[in-house]
Amino acid sequence: MYDFQFKPFEEMTPEDYATVGFKSGLEVHQQLLTTSKLFCRCPAGRYSKEFHAEILRHMRPTLSELGEYDGTALMEFKTKKEIIYRVNKETVCTYEMDDTPPFMMDDEALDIALEISMLSGLTLVDEVHIARKQYLDGSIPTGFQRTAICGINGSVPYGERKVSMIQLGIEEDSCREISDVGHRRIYNTDRLGMPLIELVTGPDMRTPEEVAEVGQILRKMMRTTGRVRRGIGATRADTNVSVTGGTRIEIKGVPKIGMMPLLTYNEAQRQWNLLRLREELKSRGITEETFTYEHADITRILKKTRFTPIADAMKNGQIVAAVKLPGWVDLLRWQTQDNTVFSREIADRVRVIACLTVLPNIIHSDTMGETLSGAEWKGAKKALDCTPDDTIVIVWGSAQDVETAVKEIAIRAKEVTIGIPSETRQALRDGTTGFERILPGPQRMYPDTDLPPIRVEPERLERLRKRMPVQYWDRIRQFTEAGVPKDAIEGLAISPLAPLFEFAVGEMGFSATEAAVMLWRYPRRLRREGITYDEMKLDDVRAILQSVSDGKLTRDGVLNVLRHAARNGFDAAALPSRLKRSELESFIQKAKQQVRYSKLHDEKNIPNLTLDKVMDEVRGRIPGADVAEEVAAHFAKEVQS
Repeated sequence: MYDFQFKPFEEMTPEDYATVGFKSGLEVHQQLLTTSKLFCRCPAGRYSKEFHAEILRHMRPTLSELGEYDGTALMEFKTKKEIIYRVNKETVCTYEMDDTPPFMMDDEALDIALEISMLSGLTLVDEVHIARKQYLDGSIPTGFQRTAICGINGSVPYGERKVSMIQLGIEEDSCREISDVGHRRIYNTDRLGMPLIELVTGPDMRTPEEVAEVGQILRKMMRTTGRVRRGIGATRADTNVSVTGGTRIEIKGVPKIGMMPLLTYNEAQRQWNLLRLREELKSRGITEETFTYEHADITRILKKTRFTPIADAMKNGQIVAAVKLPGWVDLLRWQTQDNTVFSREIADRVRVIACLTVLPNIIHSDTMGETLSGAEWKGAKKALDCTPDDTIVIVWGSAQDVETAVKEIAIRAKEVTIGIPSETRQALRDGTTGFERILPGPQRMYPDTDLPPIRVEPERLERLRKRMPVQYWDRIRQFTEAGVPKDAIEGLAISPLAPLFEFAVGEMGFSATEAAVMLWRYPRRLRREGITYDEMKLDDVRAILQSVSDGKLTRDGVLNVLRHAARNGFDAAALPSRLKRSELESFIQKAKQQVRYSKLHDEKNIPNLTLDKVMDEVRGRIPGADVAEEVAAHFAKEVQS
């Protein structure tokens, strides 16, 4: 069954992905554009590296309502981490530190979550029930995240088919990790508690490219509301991947949609190759039932080693241990992802759970390389009575960390004989994934007893429906039919300016091209000049267009007015007033005198230079063609006289 071997990413076809049973889904996390945080009244969206205090905490798992521990919580507890929180008094209060009960959920945030639920075709809940989701990695000081479901069972169009939307939840954002070295993890708390939605799709994507395309659809759909945050970290996606015979693996916090295809390809390849490794082990007689391992302290054997990592460890009083995997010869070199082999799976577990974070943290006999001498490898193998068919893994550190590492090496090796362990993995820059933690289970969820349910009243939903934007895929169709320039259709459809565009065409009398030029192309042109008017209010832009519609400002003057407003602020009273042709004469005389005062060598250029100076003064107040005609007539009269 597992004869198929992955081709290079660029050569894979949809048929290849169908062969391995590729499936993928998304969990899109989007920060909401609110004034306050979700369960307190601290300001949202203020980021700062400055901090006024540090708080130390140790996390401990708690039992679920059924008396069970969550696997992720137990794994995090094994790491014995010290968690340091850096607190800025301007953005964090006692609620985030679990010293004050929560406020009621922020109404503005709930409105936005319900609105996006409706855009996603979800069935809305009658009551919003708040639950606690346990997090023991320290990313939330309370040890749990408050979360609530707003809608379930929806879909959005994707080409000729639909992608199912399982649910949308609203929750509080976590801290930003600053560092994670050894047994100490440091967080910045400025992002903590900001309103966030999680939109979960079904496993409906069948190729890595489809994953990115659906991600773009959801991003653009949420952008149309104008009520979500933008910028680095405002949108993050967990990407779920599985293959036939595998299990759901969650790639955590993918920051860019463009990374999704290569990440999902590599994760599918990893699972497939691990299943092939399982079959190879089975052919060697190694199964879950027959799996064994041995370990021994080999500190004395390596006391004179020249391998720097181990030599330095022993100088600091640390120990060295070796783990024998009987019958595993050459299998730690088994390829899992691009430029990645199975030994990396073991090294990741040792790094994360045993907190041996300085790499390399293991070496093994399948690739001896420039590590130990031949005599040292021979001595280590002899200590464990190894045969030529065996592999040994060597690890070093404090006695406590080495004990944890030995167990994790054995656990990860045995897991391969079973299948694919359920994990949360991190997205790495090279497009591969690395172990982050055991995938959480349902045991980590339990009801929150601090807050009552929130009734979703029909009046609230009716108010939200009235402000809902047109779906961006419908806008694309409408804009295409209306003749909007191709380069403006996609961007304008998801822009906050889209309703103003529709008003300009429908009520102000502009053509689709004219409105698109003023509302889409002009801002792009100004950005190329280093000018942005993102902070201008839509009402200000509407006032400028209304001035054109009323005949007070010409179309070719809009760019200058926008440029001036972006640099100096908008003042409706300062908008240029319309000029008549008869009023141009004084401008022409003044401009001509300035040109002649410059004492040109070629007087044939005087009319053109005069026209340029006049346009600098009157652009936007009268059509340029009228100015050109008046300047030409002025100089014609001068020649005749």
